[in-house]
Amino acid sequence: MLRSLYSSISGLRVHQQMLDVTGNNIANVNTVGFKASQTTFRDTLSELVQAAGAPGPDAGGMNPAQIGLGVRLGSITTNFSQGGTQTTGRGTDLRIQGDGFFVVRSGGEQLYTRAGAFSFDSQGRLVTSSGQIVQGWTTIVNGVVDTNTALQDVVLPFNATVPPTATTLVTLTGNVPDNTTTPITLSVDTYDALGNRIPLTVEIAPGANPDEWQVTATLGGATATATFTTGGTGVFPNPATVTVGGVDVDLSALTAYAGEKTVKVEDQNGSPAGTLQAYTIGPDGSVVGVFSNGQRQVLAQIALANFTNPEGLEKVGDSTYRPTLNSGLPQIGVPGTAGLGSLQSHTLEMSNVDLAAEFTNLVIAQRGFQANSRVITTSDELLHDLVNLKR
Repeated sequence: MLRSLYSSISGLRVHQQMLDVTGNNIANVNTVGFKASQTTFRDTLSELVQAAGAPGPDAGGMNPAQIGLGVRLGSITTNFSQGGTQTTGRGTDLRIQGDGFFVVRSGGEQLYTRAGAFSFDSQGRLVTSSGQIVQGWTTIVNGVVDTNTALQDVVLPFNATVPPTATTLVTLTGNVPDNTTTPITLSVDTYDALGNRIPLTVEIAPGANPDEWQVTATLGGATATATFTTGGTGVFPNPATVTVGGVDVDLSALTAYAGEKTVKVEDQNGSPAGTLQAYTIGPDGSVVGVFSNGQRQVLAQIALANFTNPEGLEKVGDSTYRPTLNSGLPQIGVPGTAGLGSLQSHTLEMSNVDLAAEFTNLVIAQRGFQANSRVITTSDELLHDLVNLKR
């Protein structure tokens, strides 16, 4: 009789815990990056009433007879399935498409999260809404982020500048009409090593002979002239270069067919000094600065981490997780590599709580609690009858 009381008490306890887990899931239905949990039960020890008997020549074997002693909580498992997508329009809002966790620094501890609602603080550091600092790499070697160094705070230097680049190559493309009788003049701004703007003028004129072209390039006070022939093919020779003041003017892509004039300056590889104007975050986690001179430069790289057993992580609040003995060590890498997901900016990963399933769990937990309560009531009535056998 008393066994049923204690078994039912254990049933009340675990169904209350199931209700607690379900209630927490529903409370976080709109929490960014939240991962729902689910409970499983298992029975406790069973009392052996009758041992098993081996079969003999004159009697069959007997199975053991046992009475269970209740139920206990088996596990509370975190469901790491992908949550829905919410478009926010904020460049610092990031969503991981696939596996992985953002790495954040909280004091001296390294934590992990799927919640990508980030922003920049007054020092230019990328931080969570709780002030934890997002980790990655900011060491630049030859214009490339060195991911072999230790993790660092991801910082966007708002006062960043890029030095000027001296022009060394100007490229022309298009068609010079074969029947033109007047020179064609093109102009483009070039830059010296200090970022000073120096106009470059290129004049293309018919030569003294058929299929011959005379090209004159003027840069500052310097002038250079060269003559090229198309040989009746309508195509300039390769290479076809005029060098003036240390700048190569490449005409190899020009044609001289009959028709319209489409010749133009395709590109020049110099630029003045520039200041940071904007930034973008790519799918690989690279933070790319956009500068006033049109240059783009990688300033930092956001890191992701993964674990052999993500379900072994410990929740520590603020939608963050801490490694445990059963989660495995963090495997740090660049988004989109080594099984890590890619990043989507301007979006957030929402909670993966399934409200329909959670409301069903509420009903199950409630009915389980009621059933165990009924067993306690029934056991109490039997005990009352037993006590009153002798009046």
